[in-house]
Amino acid sequence: MLADQPDWISTARQRLGRRIRDARMDADLTQEELAERAQIDRSTIQRIELGQNDARYSHLLLIAEALHTPLRELVP
Repeated sequence: MLADQPDWISTARQRLGRRIRDARMDADLTQEELAERAQIDRSTIQRIELGQNDARYSHLLLIAEALHTPLRELVP
């Protein structure tokens, strides 16, 4: 986890990761398939889903596009 950040940020990252994972699973995609569609490394998808890092805005836009989901439905 990232140091020196309030707990609510960590909670928000985890919530975002769960929403992305749930949307990916609803779309019946593996992390690898989502990564290919979004043109992002699979390990980045994994870290975002686990709430282990701050997701770049550009990555969130690519993920939402790949999932055919509005970004507002993914971001808590």
